[in-house]
Amino acid sequence: MGRPSVRHKLVDAALDVFEAHGFNGASVQDLTDAAGVPKGSFYNHFDSKEKLALEALQAYIARNGIEVLHDEKLAPLERLRRHFRANWKTMKDRGYRSGCFLGSLSSEIADSHETSRAEFGRLFHLWSTAIASVIAEAQTQGAIPPTVDAKVLGRFVLHAWQGTLIRAKVVRGDQPYDDFVAMVFGTLLAPPAAAAPAQASKSALRRK
Repeated sequence: MGRPSVRHKLVDAALDVFEAHGFNGASVQDLTDAAGVPKGSFYNHFDSKEKLALEALQAYIARNGIEVLHDEKLAPLERLRRHFRANWKTMKDRGYRSGCFLGSLSSEIADSHETSRAEFGRLFHLWSTAIASVIAEAQTQGAIPPTVDAKVLGRFVLHAWQGTLIRAKVVRGDQPYDDFVAMVFGTLLAPPAAAAPAQASKSALRRK
């Protein structure tokens, strides 16, 4: 295998540099130093930090375990569990500091970079749609009740996941993830047999 190109080195370095310093806090010098390439080579490959950030974002999406959502050898809910478990492992391995690169970058520059904002929206849509597709498959198979539209559930689960990662950066522990798993897989996406006792309990409370 050949050595990584300057462009690939910059993209790989960008993920760590932007995570550590933020988009606005990272300079071109920081990026080229981390990549081990001359500063002058940056503009041979990218017009701006924004262009590099967007390419690094594509690399991040490719690495965040989304492919498991399409693995039809696994049951739908198991795909979802593995997807979030893999993302959480990355978060935990980095000392609860990294979060979601898409979420972090979009919260920092969406207001000031319109082109990037549109791309963030597109990527969030693709991610939530992939989650929704798995949920719809689980509903069709009878693994979970079809009481809520799969697209709504897909968006909500992704919203909840982004909040989980933000909270974990504050508490530096597993509680946000444990709560996410309990609520998403124990309540929102619980199988009918698990949902029935909870519904019966609610009915009993209403009768009192």
